[in-house]
Amino acid sequence: MKKSILKISGIFLITAIVAVFWAGTTTKTTINQPLRTIYDFKLKTIDGEEITLAKFKGKKMLLINTASECGFTPQYKNLQALHEQYGSKVVLIGFPANNFGKQEPGSNTEIKSFCTKNYGVTFQMMDKISVTGDDADPLYRWLSNKSANGVSDKAPNWNFCKYLIDEKGNIVKFFPSKVDPLSTEITSLL
Repeated sequence: MKKSILKISGIFLITAIVAVFWAGTTTKTTINQPLRTIYDFKLKTIDGEEITLAKFKGKKMLLINTASECGFTPQYKNLQALHEQYGSKVVLIGFPANNFGKQEPGSNTEIKSFCTKNYGVTFQMMDKISVTGDDADPLYRWLSNKSANGVSDKAPNWNFCKYLIDEKGNIVKFFPSKVDPLSTEITSLL
């Protein structure tokens, strides 16, 4: 009698597990979920203000992962110049990140002070995030995943990589660290 009850209980348990699994897989395949757009991402500025990138809808954006102690850090000067010269055509958004060579060890307050004091940065700087790896910010996971963004699998491989986004929120081009912000590679697309 006990063996029969255990067999029935086991069969019931297996049936329940299969039913839960089956329900989960059919739900995933039958519901059409639209691709997430860049405008869906909520972020924090370096000052702690929460914003969505929808704030910049209708404008081009240049997204840059930055670091204060990198050989490319002097690019802040030309990023600021790009902001001053082309600010009506493109919104620059800096994302401090400590992913490469531990070259952004400071707090948001320290990063902001460094950028302002040394480079006069007035373009939009965001909260320090991770741009690669298991702890990458959802925005950067989206930017580097073609199945999510529909365009590109390019991920930052060092500090000062850049993504140009068009007025409709599409990735136009990925630029590696070595591409200067004022190069014609970038300015010709603005």
